[in-house]
Amino acid sequence: MTDTRYIPLGSLLIDIECELRRGGFWQQKPPSAAALNSVEPFAVDTLDFHQWLQFIFLPRMRDLIDTRSTLPMQSNITAMAEVVWADNLHTTAIIAVLRQFDETLNQPSAR
Repeated sequence: MTDTRYIPLGSLLIDIECELRRGGFWQQKPPSAAALNSVEPFAVDTLDFHQWLQFIFLPRMRDLIDTRSTLPMQSNITAMAEVVWADNLHTTAIIAVLRQFDETLNQPSAR
């Protein structure tokens, strides 16, 4: 039996992209290859958080879902979003979707 979280997580990735676009955080041009190759968590040394979401997180998670690969054991992206966007009232919707993503991924997989 397949992990039942793939479909809801895929839907949430679409929601994350939509909220990034609505919030004006979506970029047409990707950062440099060097910036994308950061080894720091959330690429904090080379990218803004929204860039990390768009250019690292979303593609990696889409790939895992599309290939039905093993998902991470847990996620706590919401905590980072709340710190980064603590003073930004326009990010409430993005944070809410990230919270849903964390909650869905952190559920035990049904295999």
